[in-house]
Amino acid sequence: MSLKDRFDLAIFDWAGTMVDFGCEAPVQALIEAFAAQGVALDAVLARRDMGKAKDEHVTSLLAYPQMRTAWRARYGRDPVPADVAVLMDSLRGPMREHAARASTLIPGARECFERLRALGIRVASSTGYTREMMQPVLARAAAQGYTPEHVVCMGETPVGRPSPLMIYKACAELGVWPLSRVLKIDDTDAGIAEGKAAGAFTVGVASGNAMGLPLEAFQALPAAERERRLRGAREGLLAAGADLAIDTVADLVPALERALS
Repeated sequence: MSLKDRFDLAIFDWAGTMVDFGCEAPVQALIEAFAAQGVALDAVLARRDMGKAKDEHVTSLLAYPQMRTAWRARYGRDPVPADVAVLMDSLRGPMREHAARASTLIPGARECFERLRALGIRVASSTGYTREMMQPVLARAAAQGYTPEHVVCMGETPVGRPSPLMIYKACAELGVWPLSRVLKIDDTDAGIAEGKAAGAFTVGVASGNAMGLPLEAFQALPAAERERRLRGAREGLLAAGADLAIDTVADLVPALERALS
């Protein structure tokens, strides 16, 4: 069976999936945004709700007991909804700067895009970044040969992931149906949940947020340790509901061909 016989559209996440190997930019930006308000945020916690729209991500972070305790120590009270707006103001600058610096395509991403297009499968994308945050990323990705047909950003649907609304929006505007003919490729549990809620075939990318290492550190790992950590990330994404888990986006087409043969 050709992939075109099974799918009409592939919707890719951005950071950790197609750009920014290891999904580093949003982690660093979140740490800086919280630090600007006098509250420490560690990278492990920052990654826990990755994939959500950034305002929803910040809201989730503030709900964790350790963050409520830290906020109370700094301000003498629990965080309130108005604090989300303050943190978002602190986040916009660092997010745009880190995203721009981390917008190099992941090895094999452009080739994956070109192969899908050659097969007749349309390519769209979605992200928890705002349109403003995405502008430098879109420009740099295009300069590297990656130009998805459609982009949905944070704030362009009533809620973000794990709801399926960004997928619904892309499919409605592109005229693609049924949703079972859509691929959703993402490196986060929230993105996998989004795809499952929409009824898409979901593919988890293990080397993104689930593993959380920049490319150089990933490549420097001893082969056995790298495979051990990738296996754990794959298992986590499958446990989150992914229909298929791959190491990087470069593996997408051959992995799908094997799975559907």
